[in-house]
Amino acid sequence: MASENILRGSNRWEDLGDGVSRQIMGWDNQIMMVKVKFEKGAIGTEHTHFHTQTTYCVSGKFEFTMDGKKVVVEPGDGLYVPPNMLHGAVCLEAGILIDVFSPVREDFLKG
Repeated sequence: MASENILRGSNRWEDLGDGVSRQIMGWDNQIMMVKVKFEKGAIGTEHTHFHTQTTYCVSGKFEFTMDGKKVVVEPGDGLYVPPNMLHGAVCLEAGILIDVFSPVREDFLKG
């Protein structure tokens, strides 16, 4: 049930190590929203996935590398990551990103 997904995990932070943690906000089979907290200097290692992703910067400052190009993201900025694009980020100032994925990142729900 979708309403259970809103509540499940919404207050639980998962420590991913190396200054990164995430909080799954809600999901169904088609979409997922995740809050990701970074300490200054933390790295979101470059990776790819088949999901469509949008990211909104709530706070902090981040340098994203997207398909080999660098872009700096600050509060109020957003970006779009197409499926299978190589991307990653370095946190320049501690902050929070909101990531939205379609479809759901089932790999985030395991464990």
